[in-house]
Amino acid sequence: MTSGVQLQTPVALTIFNRVEHTKRVFAVIRQVQPAQLLIIANAPRLDRADEVERCSQVRAVVEQVDWDCQVLRKYADTHVGIRQQLSTGFNWVFEQVETAIFLEDDCIPDPSFFYFCQEMLERYKDDQRIMAISGQNIQFGRHPIPHSYYFSRHFHSWGWASWRRAWQHYDVDMASWPQVRDSGLLNHILADNQAVAYWTTLFQQTYERKIQTWDYQWTLACWLQSGLTILPDRNLISNIGHNLGATHTEHQANTCYDTMPTEAMQFPLVHPPHVVRHDQADRFTQTTAFDPDLSARLHRKAAKLNTKLKTVRKYISPH
Repeated sequence: MTSGVQLQTPVALTIFNRVEHTKRVFAVIRQVQPAQLLIIANAPRLDRADEVERCSQVRAVVEQVDWDCQVLRKYADTHVGIRQQLSTGFNWVFEQVETAIFLEDDCIPDPSFFYFCQEMLERYKDDQRIMAISGQNIQFGRHPIPHSYYFSRHFHSWGWASWRRAWQHYDVDMASWPQVRDSGLLNHILADNQAVAYWTTLFQQTYERKIQTWDYQWTLACWLQSGLTILPDRNLISNIGHNLGATHTEHQANTCYDTMPTEAMQFPLVHPPHVVRHDQADRFTQTTAFDPDLSARLHRKAAKLNTKLKTVRKYISPH
């Protein structure tokens, strides 16, 4: 299904100053040849002597569109923080198109990721329960999914897709957070004291701009709409940005989330018969990815399990 079929869903790509990363992501985008490509580019920082040239080289990479494609650009004239760049950039995307698939310059997708998102966007376009589709699976084989995807409360930002009808609920400033916090609403959403404590801290720090990001605001917006995210039964995205100079993932270098292997989605998709959240998988994600008291031991265990899973799949995959 992924060979020789032009992708009709718009793709939005965020770029900055990482030339080699951008080349790798763009090479995969070129394979699926989207009919529309929207590019969000930050400007170089004035105190970085080499950044003007690197940003120019990155923009040159994404100008190499050699297929039939409408290219829309939002290139910043002055440098802004990632919170502002991405939140305003995504707002701009949904001003142009109804649906989009989003990638950052360090997220390498399997080509099947695009077609998986495209099918999900069409299938659930009118289902208000579904807020997003993500390409990550961080179950590490612990909770095998009998279908091609499952429904989760957890949104993963390394390769995702959504609709304008869902994004309208996004608020980068989290104006509703004080009322949500003071009413104890998270207790009703999460029903887990440790998870409530974790997310309350993150949301509060994001609200106070101590954490400069865009995606915790989206998680809150999804939860306040009782929204679900579609997650694949296998990992479709490998983040290669866990290195020196990364904005938010430098501390995750050499963990199980660093350059996770990907596996192609199999088509035709096997759809779940009901839209029901996978509670067991969500609990695993909360305690491994979002638990502030989790020791490094669990990360090492997950990394070993991931390596074993990759080896097994190597020998059982059809040739």
